[in-house]
Amino acid sequence: MNSKAALLALSAFALFSAHDVVVKFVSGNVPAFQIVFFSILLSFPLLTLLMVRDASPGNLRPRHPYWTALRSLAMSVVPVSAFYAFSVLPLAQTYALLFASPLLITLLAIPLLGEKVGLPRLLAVVAGFAGVLVVLRPDGTELGLGHAAALTAAFGTALQSVILRRLSNCERGVVLMLYPMLVTLLMTGLALPFVYVPMSGTGLAGLAVIAVLGFVAMLLLVQAYTLGEAVIVAPMQYSQIIWATVSGVLLFGEPLDVSTLLGAAIIILSGVFIVIRESRGGRSANTPVLRTRSRAVTNGGMNISVILKKRSTRENTPK
Repeated sequence: MNSKAALLALSAFALFSAHDVVVKFVSGNVPAFQIVFFSILLSFPLLTLLMVRDASPGNLRPRHPYWTALRSLAMSVVPVSAFYAFSVLPLAQTYALLFASPLLITLLAIPLLGEKVGLPRLLAVVAGFAGVLVVLRPDGTELGLGHAAALTAAFGTALQSVILRRLSNCERGVVLMLYPMLVTLLMTGLALPFVYVPMSGTGLAGLAVIAVLGFVAMLLLVQAYTLGEAVIVAPMQYSQIIWATVSGVLLFGEPLDVSTLLGAAIIILSGVFIVIRESRGGRSANTPVLRTRSRAVTNGGMNISVILKKRSTRENTPK
């Protein structure tokens, strides 16, 4: 089952990479706020079908409104920041910076979850951030808003992941999905009048493709995590750097950047080490990185962990 799960995950992340390539194409003419608004709007019916099947008892009032609000705000920042980074940075460089999210999850889990982090994982985090510095090359690269946006997306992903780990046992799946979607739609909708540009039929088609690719990839990833162990499935996300490098060279004429690839390799090795270390237990009682089960860029409520929680709740509900 693990081999099948790995293949499903590889397929899912290949589709996610295609999703990001389309985002980069569309963002040449359409602002990030507009792409996120319409891609969520188009995917809303698909996600609604998942939400209405939530069999767990309760209402739509969050039990922890402040944590829910903070997570929703964090999730609203992630796609806008990531899509902007895709529009101005090379694909491989954007992915390398987004891959810093497991490092940030490890650190945020200390104050927010009371996670105990031993010296090996702390050293892995330090090595990972050294990899981030290799990618950024502050002494030889002019840092811009794109780099800040990618790191903001990584931080937002980490923050919402740790909060989700905190809330997952006490909030309904539909609550965890609905509020981030609504907040993201509201925030991007408020910005829309100031950034909106008319879209051609090709642009609208691109947005529809973004919504469909994201949804199908998410379903494949849910199936992968259902069939296989998280320690096998989670590292498959790093295959995106291969697709990013190939797509960047062939489709966008981006040069092969040795420093970016070297830094990405360091970040990936650090992330994989943390996942393996958490899977062995020991000091990690929460295994926050291992249980994240989402990639660094998701629209609104398209969170794999929440859908897995909903599926588990539905299967355990007495018939």
